[in-house]
Amino acid sequence: MSDAYEQIRRRAVDLVEQRKIDPTKERSSARKIVGEAVESYQRLSHLGQGRSLRDPGGMVERVLRSIAEFGPLTDLLIRSDVEEVFIEGSRVSYLEAGGRLRALEEPTSESENRQVVERLLAETDRHLDTASPIVQARVLGSSARLTAVIPPIGDQLSATIRRYALRKETLLGLVELGSLTNSAASFLWAAMQADSSVLISGPPGAGKTSLLSALLAAAPSHHCLRCCEEVRELHVPITHGSFYEARPPGLDGSGEISLRDLVKVVLAMRPDRIVVGEVRGAEAFELTRAVNAGCGFACTVHANSARDALNAIVNAALMAGENIADGIVRRVFASSIDLVVHVDRDIRSEDEVGVRRQTNEILALVPALTDDFSTEPLFLREAIGRPLEWTGALPPASLTRRIGRVLGSDWDLRTVMAGGVSLL
Repeated sequence: MSDAYEQIRRRAVDLVEQRKIDPTKERSSARKIVGEAVESYQRLSHLGQGRSLRDPGGMVERVLRSIAEFGPLTDLLIRSDVEEVFIEGSRVSYLEAGGRLRALEEPTSESENRQVVERLLAETDRHLDTASPIVQARVLGSSARLTAVIPPIGDQLSATIRRYALRKETLLGLVELGSLTNSAASFLWAAMQADSSVLISGPPGAGKTSLLSALLAAAPSHHCLRCCEEVRELHVPITHGSFYEARPPGLDGSGEISLRDLVKVVLAMRPDRIVVGEVRGAEAFELTRAVNAGCGFACTVHANSARDALNAIVNAALMAGENIADGIVRRVFASSIDLVVHVDRDIRSEDEVGVRRQTNEILALVPALTDDFSTEPLFLREAIGRPLEWTGALPPASLTRRIGRVLGSDWDLRTVMAGGVSLL
């Protein structure tokens, strides 16, 4: 009966387009059109052209949900326990909050799934077609990020809808979730007061954006924060500063505003800290200019460890193609990055619920005799589920002095890092 469904759905879509009906706003008119499509199919089936429907009313509701809502994905997209939805042609699977990947039982077609993607994009200024076969956008009222690829870039429609919480993350909240210890969170709070530059690393879905949000929430209210993102995911109340989102080119190929453009522009807006939601390319080179202008920064990067994150941001800066030597870029970042915080994730066992996201490393960059990075681990976790422990080391003298000025004479940094006092 899936062939009948697809045939009726396509006929209903054609009628909706011919009559210029908006199914989401004109539900009764859309229902009437679907009813006509079902009746037309039934008449043809009585003439021997296909099998008649056992439940015409049920088919009307199913097709109506497809053209007026999100079809078989409707329930998935409103479930709070679904973190990600994956579309590969006609196949749909989803990742539950417990980390289990499941397949959608209700059958779908690639054309129907493409219609779902286009309906999600309808609320944005992004479009998906052969001229723009790759798209990223905030969808579902900014509660999710959609990434979609179509031919000729992909063999078929390939899309990921990633839900992210719009809750206000805090360092104390991450302590309660077990991602940080109180001593590590207190140290990071003090570092943010001292205007340090922080690089957050980890694999996809490890909680990099959540940690970045918590760090920004800890920044002093008088600091000017300029937050640049490809697709906005940060939702932190900012007293002084603002958020900026990149824009893809229009249908005529003009009007693009890249992440690099945004970083370059906000540099002229007297920021205390430039924030880049996710560094992936040439925008990293603009951060080297920001350093020379005396700006701090905070950003995330995909990497498997804190050390790998340093190489990743250097490689991203070199992608700008500015004919600058690798050693120079390394020297600039080595003198400007204060801390690297690495987060990771794993799936709990069958008798537990949820995905664990924890901070595994907090490294400080220390002065080096070469152009390469020299680091000192401050907090380490041997593996997810094990305790995050202070190594006994202190940050380099420059950062220690800056934090000391913030803490004043009441608290000693060693006491904070050892867990003797909480600053949260």
